[in-house]
Amino acid sequence: MPLTDTNFGASLPVDGYGPGFFRVGGVVYPGGVLVRADQASRWGGLEDRAPLMALAGQVDVLFMGMGAEIAHAPADLRAELEAVGVMIEAMSSPTAARTYNVLLSEGRRVAAALIALPAAT
Repeated sequence: MPLTDTNFGASLPVDGYGPGFFRVGGVVYPGGVLVRADQASRWGGLEDRAPLMALAGQVDVLFMGMGAEIAHAPADLRAELEAVGVMIEAMSSPTAARTYNVLLSEGRRVAAALIALPAAT
């Protein structure tokens, strides 16, 4: 079966990641990143809630990348986001980036808030 490239149109996919960075739409972002179809920006982590709350009305699902391992999002953060209509799905950052890309390619209203992977030791 031949492989075909995914067409994201003008949307911004997560192109890659590694210890301490993400590459989104060809641009490298050190540390955490918040990505949606039309923009990407640095994100300060779980305490940096204002940009997440600003997603209300713009996205239906936020994929929360918790770093290298699967972890639960803080219950109060989940409650705050759900109260403004944003569902949150927590998973590891690599899985969140891949899931975001798949749903983005389907034209879904999604975003990803990704905590960077730790540096290799």
